[in-house]
Amino acid sequence: MSPTPPPALVDRFGRRVNYLRISITDRCDFRCVYCMSEDMQFLPRNQVLTLEEIQQIAQAFVALGVDKIRITGGEPLIRRGVTGLFRGLGSLPGLEELTLTTNGSQLARHAPALRAAGVRRINISLDSLRPERFRRITRVGDLQRVLDGIEAAREAGMERVKINSVILKGRNEDEIIDLVDFCRDRGMDISFIEEMPLGVNPDHDRAEVFYSSDRVRSDIEAHYPLIPTTESTGGPSRYFRLGDGPTRVGFISPHSHNFCGDCNRVRLTAEGRLLLCLGQEHSVDLRRVVREHPGDSRALTQAIIDAMQIKPQGHAFDLSVKPVILRHMSVTGG
Repeated sequence: MSPTPPPALVDRFGRRVNYLRISITDRCDFRCVYCMSEDMQFLPRNQVLTLEEIQQIAQAFVALGVDKIRITGGEPLIRRGVTGLFRGLGSLPGLEELTLTTNGSQLARHAPALRAAGVRRINISLDSLRPERFRRITRVGDLQRVLDGIEAAREAGMERVKINSVILKGRNEDEIIDLVDFCRDRGMDISFIEEMPLGVNPDHDRAEVFYSSDRVRSDIEAHYPLIPTTESTGGPSRYFRLGDGPTRVGFISPHSHNFCGDCNRVRLTAEGRLLLCLGQEHSVDLRRVVREHPGDSRALTQAIIDAMQIKPQGHAFDLSVKPVILRHMSVTGG
């Protein structure tokens, strides 16, 4: 007899959830203008999930049919013990893909261990190739450290290295082609992401700097043909091939091309909230479940199954009003 397949997590709208994004810290060594305020107040340590709790929750999700996990932050690679967590997650039976989103600042020293733990694909945030501009966007970042991290990931044998770029009008839209060429020359992918309106940043006007995916695509097509493809990496990116080369160009467009209809994702925040939608506050406190029922996998499993019934149909971002979602992206998980 063939083995019984794991049960599936299905929400009220018939969407199967097979992708979990886990923020393992809200802390970061950058202060990107679109992600957090310059003077952030981070969570107290005791409010953040332990690495053992993260492993326990991830194991429960995989047993329920989740086959892809992405580790995010904040900046996940600044958390102590992170490589041990990756080794533990990489050994979960049934998990087909373990990936990471990082700002690249710590990647040069971690890339070999990540690859050994089973990470085959990695996303690296990069919004500018100009050192001074990079520092203005990140407020504190060192571009060369990120470039070194990108090369370390490639040398470690990652099957796919993808750059994530947030384009802001009047800040970096003149670098779109430079970023595409940077990836094209290295056989890497790139995704352009419309800024998510999460959290209040008093010195950053999102409506003023919004630059749509359609405009980015138009800018690229003035230089290169973009060939539509049905390829997917399991997330919300719509991908195009850049001519006949290996580079793929993706667009993540929460404003201009809402991607909620086929959403297959949920997020676990650093404080243990199971967030059912990026742009809504529907959530379940899984930290409370694991701490009130230590070692009880049944209580955790049931809480996850029940949570599918409050997953909303979608988000409704509106740049013309103040953010309704007050949590910053660093808390949510990038």
